[in-house]
Amino acid sequence: MALSDCEIIELPKIHDPRGNLTFIENSRHIPFDIQRVYYLYDVPGGADRGAHAHRSLHQFIVAMSGSFDVVLDDGDRKRRFHLNRSFNGLYVAPMMWRYLDNFSSGAVCMVLASSFYDEADYYRDYGEFVAGVKSVKGSKE
Repeated sequence: MALSDCEIIELPKIHDPRGNLTFIENSRHIPFDIQRVYYLYDVPGGADRGAHAHRSLHQFIVAMSGSFDVVLDDGDRKRRFHLNRSFNGLYVAPMMWRYLDNFSSGAVCMVLASSFYDEADYYRDYGEFVAGVKSVKGSKE
């Protein structure tokens, strides 16, 4: 996967004077079926989260409240995304190093994942991740 595969996706938004509604459907609004949902909250000011990559997991990250940045790195290039609307989310392809920072006060980050938690799917060391990217690229050439 390449950094260009990762993108902000706008979700359906139903306007109503009593409050808006947004929904997400498997393989319709995001390019995978949802197997797990988790969320981050009460992140202290100045803290960052993430700093890892996944071998095969697809994710969709939404700022449910407040804002934060997601920095993606494919081993060659980096790109920063600012999330601050609950009707937009960031699709993160496998083999992307990521970290989240710049959390506003009260921010809530929801993550939809394509599979159940599996520690074996993680790269937690950046050097190992870069070596993994090179081996994947080498096997495709």
